Amino acid sequence: HVQLVESGGGSVQAGGSLKVSCAPSAVVPKNTCMGWFRQAPGKEREGVAAISGSGSALHYADSVKGRFTISQDMAKNTVHLEMNSLKPEDTATYYCAARRQQLGVACSSALFQGYADYWGQGTQVTVS
Repeated sequence: HVQLVESGGGSVQAGGSLKVSCAPSAVVPKNTCMGWFRQAPGKEREGVAAISGSGSALHYADSVKGRFTISQDMAKNTVHLEMNSLKPEDTATYYCAARRQQLGVACSSALFQGYADYWGQGTQVTVS
């Protein structure tokens, strides 16, 4: 089974920056879309950002627009989330997710809504 492995989490001061990355453990189908979710203690999981397999479609939560940037290395099927101007409320476990392409469905849009096929174990991001 394909597993997603996150890296790059850690602790940072408010206003600082952090970059988390995610890579699948095995080759995934072409045009698989990927994204990031987060969950803070006592809160529900929320979509943070997603990107289409081609990289042409991007989705961001309103709370992170202008501060976070999602990008990918298509050759490696690796996705990155650059987080800038971090706030304490960004503190959460960040999960990488991926979704297989399906005819008639906009992959990154569906993924952003939480319809994922693969999930990572999560990486902790703490902002203080």
